[in-house]
Amino acid sequence: MNSKNKTYKIILSGGGTGGHIYPAIAIANELKLRYPDAEFLFVGAKDRMEMEKVPQAGYAIKGLWISGIQRKLTLKNMMFPFKLISSLWNAKKIIKQFKPDVVIGTGGFASGPLLQVATYKGIPSLIQEQNSFPGITNKFLAKKAEKVCVAYNGLERFFPAEKIIKTGNPVRQDLLDISSKRAEAIKYFDLVESKQTLLVLGGSLGAKAINELMVNELDFLQTLNIQVIWQCGKLYYQSYKLYGNTKHVQIHEFINKMDYAYAAADFIISRAGAGSVSELCIVGKPVVFVPSPYVAEDHQTKNASAIVNENAALLIAQDDLKVDFKNKFGQLVASKEKQEEVSKNIKKLALVNATKDIADEVEKLLNK
Repeated sequence: MNSKNKTYKIILSGGGTGGHIYPAIAIANELKLRYPDAEFLFVGAKDRMEMEKVPQAGYAIKGLWISGIQRKLTLKNMMFPFKLISSLWNAKKIIKQFKPDVVIGTGGFASGPLLQVATYKGIPSLIQEQNSFPGITNKFLAKKAEKVCVAYNGLERFFPAEKIIKTGNPVRQDLLDISSKRAEAIKYFDLVESKQTLLVLGGSLGAKAINELMVNELDFLQTLNIQVIWQCGKLYYQSYKLYGNTKHVQIHEFINKMDYAYAAADFIISRAGAGSVSELCIVGKPVVFVPSPYVAEDHQTKNASAIVNENAALLIAQDDLKVDFKNKFGQLVASKEKQEEVSKNIKKLALVNATKDIADEVEKLLNK
């Protein structure tokens, strides 16, 4: 039987944050193109955002009662053993009923029990690790998984070297040709063409420290003759929208046309989540990373450092924003040479075929 005609069953598990969910959806979409008759099932954590985002993308999802361990003694931590037993039991039931040909994990708590059961039953599995510093779940699962697709060098410290394939992180395909969209983007955002534009991104919910920085530095940016597209995030929009009343600043709760935002930008300030970093490598504009210090194992700082170490971006620690921002950003704006240098270097780090390359690895497992 031609493998393309076989009705494969594929489980994807990962979630808790967009950084784990969107790669899983991108991989599923690519596999669906290759195997239109395949059956897909997502497994996530109950009450987390995947339970909403995955059905919106057109896929079925089942939720496990699982969450992470916190670093202090809490009621949640005391519940963890019960949640783990419940999740392993339910993962076992899901696998028995669905009978997957392959299981793909993209990180996050829910992928732990699901992949643990799958590998125990001898079902081929692949892990996709987005960060330069893996989370606990993927470090644990890598021992049994067949393949580990990564986005950064040097992960042999955490994973068996023979299983590692450097593919990069799945990114939106509409970012691959943003240079051709610049004129449309300037029109779309109603920008002054002769001015340089700063794009400010703090994630979909927003980043308090970056928003406060912008409030403090709007006058400074005006002296540099820079206009601002500022995504302040859902949590902050009502408080911050008044700052969009000036000519050189526009405030957005959320930006739907991210390809246009990137196309219009001359400079970008961003958090350093794995997905954002991968996108920014493809976009190739001068970036100032302000990593979130609140994420597990400080992985945003590690993600950003991996880029900065290649002289491909700037990094300002959140605690140093007040002291360093004017100086570092001012120097970047003043130096055309520095802008060209970081742009050229960050583009070299882009892995544009990540989704296809990961799907290729999944195909190899299906055709074994």
